[in-house]
Amino acid sequence: MKRNLAIDGDRLWTSLMEMAKVGATARGGNARLAATDLDRQGRDLFVSWAKAAGCTISVDRIGNVFIRRPGRDPNRPPVVTGSHLDTQPTGGRFDGVYGVLAGLEVVRTLNDHGIETEAPIEVAVWTNEEGSRFSPAMMGSGVFAGIWPVEEIENKKDVDGKRLGDELKRIGYAGETKVGGRPFAAYFEAHIEQGPILEAEGKTVGVVTGAQGQRWYEITVTGQEAHAGPTPMPRRKDALVGASRMIDAVNRIGLAHPPYACATVGFIQSSPNSRNTIPGKVFFTVDFRHPDDATLSEMDRELKRACRDIAHAARLTVEVKDFWYFPPTPFDPACVDAVRKATERLGYPSREIVSGAGHDAVYVARVAPTAMIFVPCENGISHNEVENVKAEDLTAGCNVLLSAMLERALTTA
Repeated sequence: MKRNLAIDGDRLWTSLMEMAKVGATARGGNARLAATDLDRQGRDLFVSWAKAAGCTISVDRIGNVFIRRPGRDPNRPPVVTGSHLDTQPTGGRFDGVYGVLAGLEVVRTLNDHGIETEAPIEVAVWTNEEGSRFSPAMMGSGVFAGIWPVEEIENKKDVDGKRLGDELKRIGYAGETKVGGRPFAAYFEAHIEQGPILEAEGKTVGVVTGAQGQRWYEITVTGQEAHAGPTPMPRRKDALVGASRMIDAVNRIGLAHPPYACATVGFIQSSPNSRNTIPGKVFFTVDFRHPDDATLSEMDRELKRACRDIAHAARLTVEVKDFWYFPPTPFDPACVDAVRKATERLGYPSREIVSGAGHDAVYVARVAPTAMIFVPCENGISHNEVENVKAEDLTAGCNVLLSAMLERALTTA
């Protein structure tokens, strides 16, 4: 392997800024929700670049896109990288897209230097990682890893009742290839950290050893609608008051399990949502995260106990629905070591880190050796139009990605 091999950081940045024009928002961010026309435009742009780089293209039934640079041995499983192109409604320019275009830059760099790998190199674009328009998140990689049947995910609907399967067909990205069942020699995903740790510690690269476990809930609190004027305070069954106490309990549970616990209520609906009617029903979501599964389970018990006790005291009923769960995910030691060695060889300041967010790599790790590479983002801000990253940090992360992938792709089987 050429020890001085490096990617073209200016070309990577130019590609990122060109992609950022697709679905650009007024505040400098991006809105490319899954299976929209803008998602199609982003995918089409990436595919056009991949074809120009000499790659072949395949699309599976759930819309995952794979571009392939051949290796000497076409029978060897590919070394794969990738991420997603869909965004939050007010998302940034780097979340997900950096991992996709870093993979493309690896391919372009290998072409520039005429390097032929033993194993093929592939870059994946996973469908609906964000889980914003269609829920839950990480659908494409989840179906690929066998978490859900493809039919179940095709039938998921957005708030307007539109099916994901129909929308993928409409934008031209419902392929005929079977989802999953394709071996990967290794999978690496480059991503912005989406948190403040690397920047605060002056580290250029995060060597990601695994991902936090997550539990998501949907909670419905039911009381009784009544007139805000004639109904005495002691006789009220105010669902919003009960829900607010439960939301406070969510925050207290997160604070009670430092330093890694995260507890968030990010969505709430109050019904009938009238200023002079006591709320009769409230729906809200809860997101719990922790790298230790035993602690995550204890947080689960505390939430359900708190909701039950609060509802009983306020003469309300409550339903706590377990919506989504995946356990803490350790990444493959050999792949993590490849990232660690590449970082050391290239001389970048680094530290080991656990991902606080869910990524496609978490599901891919169930079916292939996997690791991630983090780079810092400004003030740790992501899922926000002001999301920002230094160009030199993006270059560094991509150089680490190139080195780690080459170690696997050049190794004799």
